[in-house]
Amino acid sequence: MKLSITIAVLGALAALPAAAQTTAPAAIPAASFFDNPTFSNPIMSPDGRLVAIKVASKNGRVRLAVVDVANRKTKVVAALEDADVDRYHWVNDQRLVFNVDDLGVPEGEAEWGGGLWAVNADGSELRQLVRRDSSHNDTLTPYQNKLLPWSTFMYSGIGNLDSDDILVTQYEYGGTGWMNQIALLRLNTVTGKYKTYGHPADTMRWIVDRKGEPRITVAYRGNQQVIFHRERDDQPWTQLVSFAMYPQAKEHFDPAAFGPDGTLYVRTSMQGADALYPYDIATRKLGDKPAISTPGYDFRGHLVYDQDKVQGYTYEVDAKGTWWIDAKMKAVQQAVDALLPATNNMIDTALRPAGPHVLVTSSSDLQPPVYRLYNTETRSLSMLGSSHPAIAPELMSSKTMVRYKARDGLEIPAYLTTPKAGNGKNLPMVVLVHGGPWVRGVHWDWDAEVQFLASRGYAVLEPEFRGSTGYGNALFNAGWKQWGLKMQDDVADGARWAIAQGIADGKRICIAGASYGGYATLMGLVNDPDLYKCGVAWAGVTDLKILRDGHWSSELSWSSGGAFERYGFKMLIGSDADQLAATSPLQQAARIKQPLLLAHGGADRVVPIIHGTAFKEAVSKNNAGVEWIYYADEGHGWYLQKNRIDFWGKVERFLDKNIGKP
Repeated sequence: MKLSITIAVLGALAALPAAAQTTAPAAIPAASFFDNPTFSNPIMSPDGRLVAIKVASKNGRVRLAVVDVANRKTKVVAALEDADVDRYHWVNDQRLVFNVDDLGVPEGEAEWGGGLWAVNADGSELRQLVRRDSSHNDTLTPYQNKLLPWSTFMYSGIGNLDSDDILVTQYEYGGTGWMNQIALLRLNTVTGKYKTYGHPADTMRWIVDRKGEPRITVAYRGNQQVIFHRERDDQPWTQLVSFAMYPQAKEHFDPAAFGPDGTLYVRTSMQGADALYPYDIATRKLGDKPAISTPGYDFRGHLVYDQDKVQGYTYEVDAKGTWWIDAKMKAVQQAVDALLPATNNMIDTALRPAGPHVLVTSSSDLQPPVYRLYNTETRSLSMLGSSHPAIAPELMSSKTMVRYKARDGLEIPAYLTTPKAGNGKNLPMVVLVHGGPWVRGVHWDWDAEVQFLASRGYAVLEPEFRGSTGYGNALFNAGWKQWGLKMQDDVADGARWAIAQGIADGKRICIAGASYGGYATLMGLVNDPDLYKCGVAWAGVTDLKILRDGHWSSELSWSSGGAFERYGFKMLIGSDADQLAATSPLQQAARIKQPLLLAHGGADRVVPIIHGTAFKEAVSKNNAGVEWIYYADEGHGWYLQKNRIDFWGKVERFLDKNIGKP
């Protein structure tokens, strides 16, 4: 199937009804914003007769349950006393596979892997397949020694739906801590027997076809991304193409998925933004037209398909949506949207449906995800559950996409949230800077942190500064070597835009963020002391030389065998010693005089604690207004609910003290 579709910017925000203005409600408890979901991630069985869900028990442990679509009866099929069900997917119509996590243990205390279990939809035939503990444990029982090692993980690609087999990946690490390669195994979830697939050296990604057969591998070798292909299991791997990773070659593409008809789809940036193209393996050429493109935005969606054909594509522009090719599903989408006009309604279909139901996930800037079933025959909706039932959408604050010009003329997209009560003018404002930074950091979704701040009376501006992805090459490329420079100017220009629009009170603006956002917070206090009256930085980078010389452990470098550390850092951040010093908050700490709330986790492996402690010591020498929060066992962010509530309570008091009063 080779169908060309172009999605225009939809203006999805404007299509939703505006909430009526009311007087300010009583403060909603912080716990309502920062609790763990009570119900999440429903997944339909391949035949659509069952829905697997995660549900929280009374003691807070997350269990795996199955709902019978016909009679709505729910049965818990897996529950561990010392762990919470994490990821899962269907093996076939009647069997599930899942791993676990422990929501009660911070990163620094975690001693277990995710493991892997399989269970039937009626709760029978529970079998452990992968150990949770390290392979270095000498006290394993004979049974445990028969399990696959902890470094074996669930693979999300589809398998043979008429068997009990799944695909799993097995990670191989080198002495430096970087991942060397990833193997793919076919594992029987009933017997525990497995088969390992051969692969080219340095393989880091696998793409399987709709029958679950490995067809594409991607290897990272130095600064090269090498793509291999084979048609059948008994054939050797042959190299399709090789590209430079830093900087990306113009003809670069990433394999995305196979369609039901065998078409390979790849993501590439041929026209200034990522789009999805069909790729002819035989001729080694892209199709003439994209299957889907989203002008002004990088395509960041996936194929929606059944066993016979591609039905449509999910995408994200100003908001998320689905472009349906299938006429029946297009009509279903229109019917669901008519019933639920105030939310974004994403529809999931069964792979080989034996009934009339589809799964609907409804959400918006005001509404955390709510899950329902829609009967395409009766055209009726029925409730499955809500992720955060304590949140009342009518009390939340609207988020709108805005665009403003940076001082050099570059257009910067941003999202603006203003408190529900009042007229949206002359407000104290928090400029919330996303992490990454090479990500799309903001989405038109309900966001606990943003809504918490808005509920306390603060406007929130979230700029997608240059260097952010999701909006095409021009915005991303403009951020190269601009940490602390033009990337920082974009954030400040957004705050000044909000002042000029009458939205923000220029005397009551605070900058805040985590990770890169923490870095930008500190550099904002350095560069624009007249603009920002205070700052809140957590898990923040404070020294670019420490970042360069230390063990970079971001997913960007880890998943490519350290290629970013060796090649990408110089291109994206820089190598000039004077520039790195001038744009490192640690070297500029004496210039920060504004009140500062600084926080870090002792077990942070992404931005190690030295960034926090060294900067705290340096900035405190000349600034008596520094408050320090230290969670000894937390990692890169606050994993435990109690710490999220504690932290944001301290943020609330800090903001009230420094910008809360006119």
